[in-house]
Amino acid sequence: MVVTARGEDSWQGTEARDLDAFLADYCSERQTLSRIVHAVCALCGNGAFHVLVDDSEGVAGRVCLRCGDRRWMLDSDAHAAAARPVEAACPCGGEVFDVAVGFTLGAGGLVSYVHLALRCLSDGTMGVYADWPQDTEPPPDLLSRV
Repeated sequence: MVVTARGEDSWQGTEARDLDAFLADYCSERQTLSRIVHAVCALCGNGAFHVLVDDSEGVAGRVCLRCGDRRWMLDSDAHAAAARPVEAACPCGGEVFDVAVGFTLGAGGLVSYVHLALRCLSDGTMGVYADWPQDTEPPPDLLSRV
C-alpha cells in the first residue's frame, strides 16, 4: 500500500485498500466515518468497475469489467427513475475503478451519510465522486448493497 497526497485535492494509491485512508482523511473535518465497504462483483468476484453516478439524486451504479454484471448500488434503485447518471471518469481519462463506500452512522446506528470513493486503475488517482445525506430511513441491508 502506497498512498501519496499530491496537493490538497489529489491523492494517489496503488491498491483498492488505499481508499480507506483517503476516505478517512476526506471525512475527518466533516463527520466521523463509521464504516467502509469495498465493491466486489457478486457473480465473478472481480473488483474493477465502470461507475455511473448522479450525485444530485443520490444514485450510483456499477458495471463489472470482467463479466458485465450491472448493479445499482446502495438504495439507488429507489431513486433511479428521476436520475440521469453519467459515467465516472478520472482526470487522466480512465474509466475503470476500484470502488469503496464510506458510511457515517447517526442515531440508532442508522446510516446518515454516504461517500462514494473511486481509485482509477489507470493512474491510481483517488477521489470522492459522490456523497449525499441519507434523508430517509435506509433499507436494513444498505451496507451490503455496495
